[in-house]
Amino acid sequence: MNSSSQTQTRKADHLRICLESDVQFHHTTNGLDRYRFTHCSLPELNFNEINTKTTFIGKQLNAPLLISSMTGGTEQAKMINYRLAEAAQHYKIAMGVGSERVAIENSQVADTFDVRSLAPDILLFANLGAVQLNYDYGIEQCQKAIDILQADALILHLNPLQECIQTEGDTNFRGIIDRISKLCYSLPVPVIAKEVGNGISGAMAQKLIDAGVKVIDVAGAGGTSWAKIEGERATDPRQRRLGSTFANWGLPTAECITAIRNFNSDIPLIASGGLRNGLDVAKAIALGADLGGLAWPFLQAAAESEASLNMLVEILIAEITTVLFCTGNVNLSELKKSGTLEKLA
Repeated sequence: MNSSSQTQTRKADHLRICLESDVQFHHTTNGLDRYRFTHCSLPELNFNEINTKTTFIGKQLNAPLLISSMTGGTEQAKMINYRLAEAAQHYKIAMGVGSERVAIENSQVADTFDVRSLAPDILLFANLGAVQLNYDYGIEQCQKAIDILQADALILHLNPLQECIQTEGDTNFRGIIDRISKLCYSLPVPVIAKEVGNGISGAMAQKLIDAGVKVIDVAGAGGTSWAKIEGERATDPRQRRLGSTFANWGLPTAECITAIRNFNSDIPLIASGGLRNGLDVAKAIALGADLGGLAWPFLQAAAESEASLNMLVEILIAEITTVLFCTGNVNLSELKKSGTLEKLA
């Protein structure tokens, strides 16, 4: 099996396992459960005046929501990406696609990622694995990933644990920060550094920012466990054991947000990793994030139907709106400054 076929098979496995198996963190939460909003019993607001709009890297969104990077490279992935893009366009929220490595290796599957015609106005993120910069990827391949989507930014995902457990994983991460830095100053769009569910510490975020990264997506622990996914895929008993041992490894999302904000108050910050509803999104924003990213809930809904997906977006926006109303804040900026989120003892 050639490299392209292996990658496509892996993508199909990932989708199947995420949709059919229990691959969620069980012992590590996203950390947001340790926080509670102070309820305002008399908001002095008209609910209809609540405003969930925000601006992120120059584009206005109707809500602080990102459909986080998930998939591509197969026919099922194409259907899911197209549905997600149509929903993002309709509700004016942001979207990222899954790793485009499969499309770089095989141009015949590039259309499974090409959602721009369905979503001409959305904030759209291309995506490649940072480790590929040590495996013959450079500016040319990154630019191609951007061009396939006409993307507004490029995500470089950081996934050392996943690569350790993946049977065919790429594990040479030496010197990648310097390669990322060269890319940041060569590409025409901002670079986003994103984990895949194990979190980015405050110190590491600062290193990435110093290298030229313009956005951090913490992608903390507490949601989907890629250790579990790769462990379930593995046929080697050793790799399966590794997947089990490290199933709950990582930094909870809430801890990542607060740690990064202690280092840097200005960097555009995406909170993802175990966010499951609009209350989680609102908590993340109150802690200092600018957007809340969800993957698994969107994947489940998109695989079911367009109606399920649209309903999910509407529920998420309604939940965020309800938080604003019941904390006495008319918009997201007020929420951030309000001090209405308290850490539980």
